[in-house]
Amino acid sequence: MTDALRVIYAGTPDFAVPALQSLIESHHEVVAVYTQPDRPAGRGRKLQASPVKLTAEAAGIPVEQPENFRDEQTTEQLASYNADVMVVAAYGIILPQLVLDTPRFGCLNIHGSLLPRWRGAAPIQRAILAGDTETGVTIMQMAAGLDTGDMLLKTHCPITVTDTTASIHDTLASQGANAVLEVLAKIGTDELKPEVQDESQTTYAAKFNKTDAEINWQQSADEIDLLVRAFNPWPIAYTKKGDKPLRFYMTEVIADKTVSASPGSVLSESKEGIQIATGKGVINIKKLQLPGGKPLAVNEFLNGRSLQGEQFPS
Repeated sequence: MTDALRVIYAGTPDFAVPALQSLIESHHEVVAVYTQPDRPAGRGRKLQASPVKLTAEAAGIPVEQPENFRDEQTTEQLASYNADVMVVAAYGIILPQLVLDTPRFGCLNIHGSLLPRWRGAAPIQRAILAGDTETGVTIMQMAAGLDTGDMLLKTHCPITVTDTTASIHDTLASQGANAVLEVLAKIGTDELKPEVQDESQTTYAAKFNKTDAEINWQQSADEIDLLVRAFNPWPIAYTKKGDKPLRFYMTEVIADKTVSASPGSVLSESKEGIQIATGKGVINIKKLQLPGGKPLAVNEFLNGRSLQGEQFPS
């Protein structure tokens, strides 16, 4: 076991909580937690603390919430914690070189992809949407560029045909929590073998917005299924029923089935699913949500409702 390290932790959403919790429970000392400022959320738009802030406060750890690191007072406060290392996971604020150089061992990032594939903000969604069969976590030494630092450790996670962003998110959050402890146990020793990223293999995981989630029925059943899985739990794939969104949470491709019906046509419905024609093949809807309603399994949805004969716009 390595000597206990003084750790600053920086993160904001749920993804960053397991790693923070693992550090709190380890022999290392989390001396401060950095997270984004409280933001308005929910229908009442009340200020809401981040999941990382709530975890830190419950453990009695000092919490810092700067908007950025551009002023001298903020960087001096960071330096005053005299940290050996800063661990970053989905923080959402760019760290300037001055911050990267402040801790003795610099800053480590827990990134949810197998770098250099899927640098950027939405690596899990992009991996699923692209049809990748594997992803993982990369622990890297942070550099000034976007996810450009040397790779220190990788974990691996298969992406199955039933996985969604939600399920992969939880798996990678757990893997990251274990992986960062493994790296900290070797930090400052020859056991860590930094690997430079191959720039020729880089792909960029740009953020999505809600309009990206609208289904184009001219696409194949395979492509639509990937879209549904990539956008669960946000922003949720949808089609228009009238002028309102009908959202799909779970689908499956009906293998080897082709039809001559127009893409977007509802072909049949049963407790096993609602089958819809696509540009290539048939997709089966297993879980869906009407405007103003809650997500329902198809057998619940069809209790008093029907989409038979519906033609969705493509």
